[in-house]
Amino acid sequence: MKKFFLLVMTMAVAGLMQAQAPQQDAGVKLTEMKGLQQKAYVYRSMGMGDLTQEDGHLNGFTPFYLVYPDKKVDEVQAMGLIKELGIDKQLEQFNISFGVVNPVGDTYNNDIDLKAYETMLDSLRTFANLKIIGIDNGATFVNQVVANHAGELAGIVSINGKAGKAAANAAPVPAFIVGKNAANIAKSYITMNKAQLMGKEKQMQIYTNAEEPLLRVVVSNTTSQTLGEIFQDAWETLLKKNYRFNNYRHTWYEGQKHGQYGTYELEPFLNLDDLKVKRNIVVNEERGGQKMLWYEYIPEGVMSAEKGTVPLVLLLHGNNNDPRTQADTSGWIQVAAKEKIFVAELEWQGKPGYAAMGHDGIETTVMQILQKYPQIDPTRIYTEGLSAGAMTSTALGIKKSHLFAAIGAMSGGIFPGNALLGIGGNALMNEATQKRGFVETAYVCVAGTDDMVVRYPKNNDWKNNSIVYAWQVYETMNGMEVVDDYDFGKNEAFGQAVSNPVTFKTNKGDGITMEIGYLNKGDVPLMKLVAVMHYGHWNFQPAAQVMWDHFKHFSRDLQTKKLVYHP
Repeated sequence: MKKFFLLVMTMAVAGLMQAQAPQQDAGVKLTEMKGLQQKAYVYRSMGMGDLTQEDGHLNGFTPFYLVYPDKKVDEVQAMGLIKELGIDKQLEQFNISFGVVNPVGDTYNNDIDLKAYETMLDSLRTFANLKIIGIDNGATFVNQVVANHAGELAGIVSINGKAGKAAANAAPVPAFIVGKNAANIAKSYITMNKAQLMGKEKQMQIYTNAEEPLLRVVVSNTTSQTLGEIFQDAWETLLKKNYRFNNYRHTWYEGQKHGQYGTYELEPFLNLDDLKVKRNIVVNEERGGQKMLWYEYIPEGVMSAEKGTVPLVLLLHGNNNDPRTQADTSGWIQVAAKEKIFVAELEWQGKPGYAAMGHDGIETTVMQILQKYPQIDPTRIYTEGLSAGAMTSTALGIKKSHLFAAIGAMSGGIFPGNALLGIGGNALMNEATQKRGFVETAYVCVAGTDDMVVRYPKNNDWKNNSIVYAWQVYETMNGMEVVDDYDFGKNEAFGQAVSNPVTFKTNKGDGITMEIGYLNKGDVPLMKLVAVMHYGHWNFQPAAQVMWDHFKHFSRDLQTKKLVYHP
């Protein structure tokens, strides 16, 4: 199990794809994709675990633009079109991918080029922020064909072209429509998105879906702009707002074919300026000559807050992940902006040039942050992590219980008996047993029921399960009843009776829901269990708010170190 787990986690963060090494050279060359009917010239910048530069964003979830041109182009003309649009200017900031896709024949044929489009998506295998740009005849093909098969797409830009007709079963897709007949072309997209006119921005009409604001259609009737100006407007009003990936009934990095798992989830892309959040990149060399790396996310108003009033949440990425993974994909920065939380994501595991922190190093980092920012409330310190980061966060709640008031785990638990990533399950249980009756730490566990990397407990398949063992460790330390015989007839999601069970509906993917329940000690809901139904191994952005809604009720008394519950 140990070898399998580590192998899968390493494969996950490597991207599971052939990828060109990220470069920050705007003159990077395109490469022809092999095995396709059509000529497609692409530069793909991936590598989920790479830290090629401390600035920028997480590779793999940044934009991937594919341009359908007016007519066939060669490799040189394709790169010229990319530069004319100004797409290449985003390389340094976002580590984007981009390319140009020709029609199969001399002109677009809806049936033939649809098959070629679907085959191309299958060959890409994994992508999380794919955006299609159609120009003139390319826009006609996109409007009439791609738009009705756009369940994977994070956005469409249509420049001129002719209108299409929305199919009855077409998935909604964010769209930017510009040029001749823009209002007429936009009608089908507005229908798909069930959008309504919400206002204007720079003379552009903005339509949005009332239940999902990311489903928007932007309509611009201008005919005098350059391609670069059009792309910039599309970026500011639409393209920068979201990404799209699929974690339904599988895990996204395992790959999927076109349409295999339904409509992709629509999630907000991290825009710090729009959120009014400042990011500091901290390289600390004060620990015996070893360099430590972490990122600080500071919402507007936090620096002017009164002393000791701002909560602190640590984010811990998964095994071998980029140290911006949680900030970019967990939803915590969006929650922090709304709730005025100071957030720090730590390079806890170590990268080339940066040392691993370990449990003591994480505590030292917290102390340095507290010393640097007196605005932070030392009684309200929390940590959350993904996968291996969830395991480490779970361990911190036991080993560093004096420091943290509440712990959040996404797609991770504690493996009994093993010492994965330096986390010994038996050792934690021993410590929890010793502290039983004296120490309490609040705990939130969020896991996908279709997670096969860190297996979710199910009927007849829950023994020696890492999620169950994490629950038992916290039940032990918290002085609660320790459930050791699970009966999924009592509760299909959790295998035990829970308090205040509720089904939380979301607008993600094909109707992914969360089952939520509590484990109480007396009247105090110390543990919150969240099952994301039919979800794989990754962050689920709505869970960040669910975690915070539990965290905020707990603090740690500075003198006695006892947990304090605030109903």
